Amino acid sequence: MNEIMLYSEASQCLLCQDPSCSAACDKGVDCGRILRALNFRNLEGAARLYGSDSCAACSSPECEKACTRAALDRPVAICRTMRELSKEKAPEKAADAEKMLETEFCGIKIRNPFLLSSSVVSSNYEMVARAFDMGWGGVCFKTIGLFVPDEVSPRFGALAKEASPMIGFKNAEQISDHTLEENLSFIRQLKKDYPDRLIIASIMGQTEEEWEELARLMEENGADILELNFSCPQMVGEGMGSDVGTNNELVARFTAAARRGSSLPILAKMTPNITDMTEPARACVEAGADGLAAINTVKSVMNVDLHSFVSAPNISGASCVSGYSGKAIKPIALRFISDMASDEKLKGLPISGMGGIENWQDAAEFIALGCQTIQVTTAIMQYGYRIIDDMIEGMCDYLREAGMDNISQLVGKGLNGLASADDLDRGSIEYPRFVRSRCIGCGRCFVSCADGGHQAITLSETDGRPVLDVNNCVGCQLCRLVCPAAAIDAGARVPKKKSA
Repeated sequence: MNEIMLYSEASQCLLCQDPSCSAACDKGVDCGRILRALNFRNLEGAARLYGSDSCAACSSPECEKACTRAALDRPVAICRTMRELSKEKAPEKAADAEKMLETEFCGIKIRNPFLLSSSVVSSNYEMVARAFDMGWGGVCFKTIGLFVPDEVSPRFGALAKEASPMIGFKNAEQISDHTLEENLSFIRQLKKDYPDRLIIASIMGQTEEEWEELARLMEENGADILELNFSCPQMVGEGMGSDVGTNNELVARFTAAARRGSSLPILAKMTPNITDMTEPARACVEAGADGLAAINTVKSVMNVDLHSFVSAPNISGASCVSGYSGKAIKPIALRFISDMASDEKLKGLPISGMGGIENWQDAAEFIALGCQTIQVTTAIMQYGYRIIDDMIEGMCDYLREAGMDNISQLVGKGLNGLASADDLDRGSIEYPRFVRSRCIGCGRCFVSCADGGHQAITLSETDGRPVLDVNNCVGCQLCRLVCPAAAIDAGARVPKKKSA
């Protein structure tokens, strides 16, 4: 319950740029920073930041009086959160964090695997330099072409759920809105000023000649790696965007053209708007790609306004199918990543993964399924470059607890846990186990089982807590997933009863 309370209350924090709560605390507790660490699942880091229980005797919490959230509904329960945090262990910060995160990608040594992805978060020198100063290990610079696109306004939409204003994000952005000359100057200056950071140049052409020319220019101006954007779902113009990524012949031709123009390592950025990503990925590799990047955004229509009947974003009374990103696409991304990492013809190739990564746990899952680097966009757009602090700290704590000296040891660890549906254990049932000491008697498990399961739960007449009917239970564990108090664990696994 302690951890649930910590994360639940921290999620109420608005993550202010300059937290008024921290400034108001007369005990010097940086509560705003601590709440931010909790938001990004950096529990041990939050405990270290808090240190001793400074809030235990606080009778007049100035931090809560200053909380910006109060202008919306109520202040965050900062003092209670800090007191609960004092119960958590606060191990020493990893002294060898830099060494733990150093790795190689496409033969290039990098300080950490956390990269800005090719998007609005990486579209000019000043932005990327600021991110590098904060600790990001590299950038995939926003896609460069031989033309400057005409963009729409507005160009973003967000999918909300309950109290969360953005679980999914939609954009109608195209490639870089800077000229070719400006983009080349950004890359040259970044490489000069940050020689130890990975510079990936994302490019997109319309013809073989354009792909070859762009590849040559990126190498001449200091890029370390090329990323071929075969997957933007809202590009205007023939021969561009995600439709290219579904055409094996086209991706092979364009990859070969880029290879003719440059000797740099090449990543092919694949589209998820396809059933089997491995087919075009193989075509790219056979044509000269050294690695893969995935996934780009998912084609979507979002938020139809029931007054105007136009979906978001409403651009002068119309919208279009365009790219969906954010936390909601993470399971889709992990599926495609695992497909490619397990494919016999693609196995062992470098993969840069993206799609719904917000915190160190998300990043660790991508790496465990075969990625050597990860790229982030939507989380930065929502929370800023500062999320890197908790990504680095949380990842280092995890690696140490898992007995790993370096993040490269995590790569592919989760692939053996995937099997075909035919090979799964179908001869036993794992029953749920109700932990009565944690149960709060809300009845959510009963409702879900009755209306979406197998009617295997009743509520006790004495205390309103759940009782399992093992004769009806099939072990689906829907009840465990919906429990808000984490009061249902995995129970005993037993052989299925054989039918008479």
